[in-house]
Amino acid sequence: MAEKDYDDIPGTFVFDADRSREGYWLNQFCISLRLAKNREAFRDDPEEYMTRYAMTDEQKQAVRDRAWNHLLELGGNIYYTSKLASFDGITFQDLAAKMTGMAREDYRDMMLHGGRSVEGNRSKSEWEKK
Repeated sequence: MAEKDYDDIPGTFVFDADRSREGYWLNQFCISLRLAKNREAFRDDPEEYMTRYAMTDEQKQAVRDRAWNHLLELGGNIYYTSKLASFDGITFQDLAAKMTGMAREDYRDMMLHGGRSVEGNRSKSEWEKK
């Protein structure tokens, strides 16, 4: 993918047209888990179930590892990848906490108090200045 101005946002993978194309089959896999019959098939034989979707080997490994941030980096859409988390019994709030490296209560408290500070979080170039 070509570098874009917003690639400089720390900890963020913007879901744009390029990422959408890259993650098409990953997202199709994730959204398929909304149906009980697909969840059952995935539970019974995860490897066979993943072969139904033309994901890259790296995407499949990220699914196996439940590498939540890496799934986004590989083109996953948070709303689709959250279906995989839900399959594992992980709530959206717990998923967000995991993705930020915070405990659930700390994440919840941060969000209730206005979210993460923008200071030092707007651009990776800010990190170099410190």
